Amino acid sequence: MTLARGALPEAMAPEGHLVIVGAGQAGLMAAEALRSAGSPAAITLIGDEPHAPYHRPPLSKAWLAGEMDAAQLLMRAPEMLARKQITLQTGVTVQAIDRAAQSVRLSDGRALHYSGLVLATGATPRRLSWPGAEAANVLTLRSRDDALAIAAGLARCQAEGLPLVVIGGGFIGLEVAATARKKGVAVTVLEAAPRLLGRVLSPQLSDWYAALHRRHGVALELGVTIERLVVHDGQARAVQLADGRELPCALVVLGVGVQPNDALAREAGLVVDRGIVVDACGRTADPRIVAAGDCAARRLPDGRLLRLESVQNASEQGKAAAAALLGQERPFTATPWFWSDQYERKLQMAGLSEGADQAVLRGRLDDDSPFSVFQYRGGRLLAVDSVNAAKDHLTARKLLDAGVSPTPEQAADPGFNLASLLNPA
Repeated sequence: MTLARGALPEAMAPEGHLVIVGAGQAGLMAAEALRSAGSPAAITLIGDEPHAPYHRPPLSKAWLAGEMDAAQLLMRAPEMLARKQITLQTGVTVQAIDRAAQSVRLSDGRALHYSGLVLATGATPRRLSWPGAEAANVLTLRSRDDALAIAAGLARCQAEGLPLVVIGGGFIGLEVAATARKKGVAVTVLEAAPRLLGRVLSPQLSDWYAALHRRHGVALELGVTIERLVVHDGQARAVQLADGRELPCALVVLGVGVQPNDALAREAGLVVDRGIVVDACGRTADPRIVAAGDCAARRLPDGRLLRLESVQNASEQGKAAAAALLGQERPFTATPWFWSDQYERKLQMAGLSEGADQAVLRGRLDDDSPFSVFQYRGGRLLAVDSVNAAKDHLTARKLLDAGVSPTPEQAADPGFNLASLLNPA
């Protein structure tokens, strides 16, 4: 596939209409970047939820716990967007893209012409097909309204004295579990793999998180297979495992990953491969269409595809895509970073650990001490996972951005100043 690049076609003059599909982090950043770059074009930001753009990371934590109000969750109020001459359309979906006519068809029957189009359609939580999984109290977490429904379910757990069952030992599931325990709800976490967060963390850090959750009273069931959900009166009342056990519950939360929302792009004839395929600047093969955020799969120089689910990626890819629509080159190639808050522990991850063959501990794996795990492949640093160690995390990002790799011995020595490698004498 050849991705669009270079000068804009005449039809893409900036005085046109720039349409952004998706009012989340990537869509909002693209809209604001277009306006900040001085584009005089009309800008329309379309969101399928009834809410103005809001922060999603707190949904599984402070918002779910009732520690944050709607005003704090809000990223941009509609009046702020209006002052920037960005038109926000909420509660409406884009049903089709007509690339030949350069228009999108909306669910309310309207058609909007575009001179440039940003697809920031995000992702949708997976729902698996066990018998009983359609019960009303089997929920996923992606939106503000999802979190409110889960909060109501946690209140039912407390009222009935029954546990929450979380299916999936990834970040969303574990964050929900931690928040539920803070509220005094009994929690069981079911994970099909032999360890938590197995795709992203080293075995020693996976084990540390398992111990952390168990210390807080979470019942962990690893390497289990689910047979079905036992439903009465439309509600899941237990989860039955393949070994015959039934685990009672008043609420089930699914945290088994997401699927990129790429159907709109696929139906429009764009290249899709587990996400909308783009280059480092967010460009698709159509010079008038870019994509950013959880829906986008970036083609790497070696031909592999990389799709990241993070605030950083959504923000920076949104800005890169906006620049591409204006005929500018602003590739997003910085080191990926992520974070997760569980109990009083903040995990900060820099880099991608896939393929690591060595993990080096900096600090002590105990309950209270900050520590980091440096992950290597062939002696070269790939990623650093830090728990309550913000200084390590910030240094790791700088090292990875600069392509500087401390030796495993240097990383393991808490007395060695890693930052000194960035400015050698």
